[in-house]
Amino acid sequence: MSLFDKIAEARIREAIQNGELDEVPLAGQPLDLREPPGVPEDLKASYRILKNAGVLPEEVELKRDICRLEDLIADCEDQDLRAAFRRDLSDKLLRFDLIMERRGATRVFRAYRVKLARRCRP
Repeated sequence: MSLFDKIAEARIREAIQNGELDEVPLAGQPLDLREPPGVPEDLKASYRILKNAGVLPEEVELKRDICRLEDLIADCEDQDLRAAFRRDLSDKLLRFDLIMERRGATRVFRAYRVKLARRCRP
């Protein structure tokens, strides 16, 4: 578990103990993760077919690749190979940013991209 995950978990536990989440709709009930949240009704059947076929949305695959490249860069000792990984990471971050921009989520994901770029510096 990453440091970020640990901090998030601690804050969630603290909020639960303080009763800050008691008024949340469906509090204490299990989440229904069979359907992705926020998907319009006319697209749910298409999403279900893709999910059953094991097809991931491009942005999910890109996020997975970004995390892998980030780990490779952190563990790589060969400078030439590290530079190649950084170029691949830069390309994937750009593609990810373009996809998210088309969806109107630019501010959040640009900040994510900048954070990842900072972490990948030598």
